[in-house]
Amino acid sequence: MTFFCGGSRNVAGFIGLFDGVFVLEVDLETLESRLARRPPDEWGGQPEERGLIKHLHQTREEIPPGGIAIDATAPLPRVVNEILRHVQANGPA
Repeated sequence: MTFFCGGSRNVAGFIGLFDGVFVLEVDLETLESRLARRPPDEWGGQPEERGLIKHLHQTREEIPPGGIAIDATAPLPRVVNEILRHVQANGPA
């Protein structure tokens, strides 16, 4: 199994290549807190980038349909275990 993490503005062009998609979800306050810690040269480190990220978070317009929602505000071990639980329950495609 291979896992990829991240987002892409052109997700519609390749999402069909994946057997499954997990959507790591956070509330706006958590998102803003995490963005505030990014250095200026990292995506989301500039005010205009943060504005776009917040807009996409609110509208959910680029969230892949059918994705499995995972609460990414939980501690990392719990997030990983939740993903693995879904993978083990559904087996390989």
